Amino acid sequence: MFDFYTTKKPSKETISIYPVRTDEFNDWFESRSDATKSQINVARFTAKPGETVIVRNAKGELKRVYYGVSNPVSAYDVATLPEFLQSRLSDETLANDVFELKDISDKEEIEKLILGWGLGCYKFDKYKTGEKTKNVWPILRLPKGFEKHTILNLLSGIFTCRDLINEPSNKLGPQELVERAKDIAKEFKADCKIIHDKDLLKQNYPMIFTVGDSSERRPALIDIRWGNKKDPMITLVGKGVCFDTGGVNVKPGQFMRNMKKDMGGAAHVLGLARAIMLSGLKIRLRVLVPAVENAVSGRAFRPDDVYPTRKGITVEIDNTDAEGRLILSDSLYEASSEKPELIIDFATLTGAARIATGHEIPPFFSNRHELEHDIKKVSFEVEDPVWPLPLWKGYR
Repeated sequence: MFDFYTTKKPSKETISIYPVRTDEFNDWFESRSDATKSQINVARFTAKPGETVIVRNAKGELKRVYYGVSNPVSAYDVATLPEFLQSRLSDETLANDVFELKDISDKEEIEKLILGWGLGCYKFDKYKTGEKTKNVWPILRLPKGFEKHTILNLLSGIFTCRDLINEPSNKLGPQELVERAKDIAKEFKADCKIIHDKDLLKQNYPMIFTVGDSSERRPALIDIRWGNKKDPMITLVGKGVCFDTGGVNVKPGQFMRNMKKDMGGAAHVLGLARAIMLSGLKIRLRVLVPAVENAVSGRAFRPDDVYPTRKGITVEIDNTDAEGRLILSDSLYEASSEKPELIIDFATLTGAARIATGHEIPPFFSNRHELEHDIKKVSFEVEDPVWPLPLWKGYR
């Protein structure tokens, strides 16, 4: 994660940024000086969430920044602010000065704004050869006590997840995903076991091998363990299809675009694991990632083929583009073998989910009603909503 914050004193000066609540704008505006009012009017600033105005003195020097926020404050109110400042301020100003949040005393609101600022600083342009975005980003000075805050750990996990998903498939196949997982495990002194290629058959992961055998880029199962054995066990499982052609039931071109993100489940569990380990949560963590590429080749599995799973149940293949549930069947059966207190799996299983919940709200299924309620409630509280769909026995 690149630095978008600091706890040090600036080399030159601190530029204060002030929130203006939308519902208080009129009274706030009337209390400004005529010079400030003029600049606010020119910028057409009305304190709507996401709006920003830079106020300068008579010499043209940067005086302060105002940005609109909702009431209560949302993390997304400030998410556009870093890019706005980067596009309007000189590299010299960005490199030498720091920004500081003012007039916010509520700890929860401060946390939301720091989260939003961090999210707004994310970029992925490592492969661009043309004009790149400026490398100098505005730096936020954190309030005292935020040096090792959970929000920073969460952002680190989110950036890990985004970086993995944004990598093109020619740079991130199963083996490269294995190496990234090893790096994360090594950083936190976690145990990392890799079952590779034909060893998957020897150790009874037939579906992971069957799907991954279609590609020259060989399949693997990533197994990370971290934490104290005395703590409650949580197992995370993430679908790691590094590219999905659909297999023999090949996808139409428009649906194959962006299939590099079919390892989004793997990216989620590795990013979440990073945030958990950074935060030192009192849990015993296990992470399972089946890493494969679903390719078209002479070795690819076919419709009508019959294969065993790790559990011993046989599966007749109807469509080779349903590879995700095949590799997850082996992984989830292994995950359940240790009877952890909680298993969560993340997977890009079907675009049909968008029909039910749209593009912005992921659906989820749970076999524990109380947990389902809690997850939905918390997801809306943190402004990252998910929506439960029925896991009714009649559908199983």
